[in-house]
Amino acid sequence: MIQIKEISAEETFPIRLEVLRKNIPLPYEFNGDFDEDTIHLGAFEGNKLIAVSSYMKASNKNFKGNQYQLRGMATLTEYQGFGAGKLMLKKAVQILKKENCQVLWCNARIAAVDFYKKQGFRTYGEKFEISYVGDHYVMLKEM
Repeated sequence: MIQIKEISAEETFPIRLEVLRKNIPLPYEFNGDFDEDTIHLGAFEGNKLIAVSSYMKASNKNFKGNQYQLRGMATLTEYQGFGAGKLMLKKAVQILKKENCQVLWCNARIAAVDFYKKQGFRTYGEKFEISYVGDHYVMLKEM
């Protein structure tokens, strides 16, 4: 059974590096990782950390209200498709509602767009490219 727990920024780094930054010259440590209002969640199978996600207070000029940006959602390859991401988002929404968050947004890789749509997100604007990573859409979930 997968359990979701708050974790430290440092605990996210190995999975971010393995899943999101492997052989890519981009940082796996993000601006905002150590901010007081940043939330990091981990999905555990037993004692093993299998997935991570981070939620940072960040404003997108296209949206109104109190906002958080989802960054660095990643699940180890062998655990993908078992619901870890969905469970982390569900827990994040519970936490962020208590913080009066009105909009949760992210830059979603093309491969993840359908996943986010199933979690209640919608795309905003045109597709754009992030060097070394590929095409993305801005996606948002209004709370």
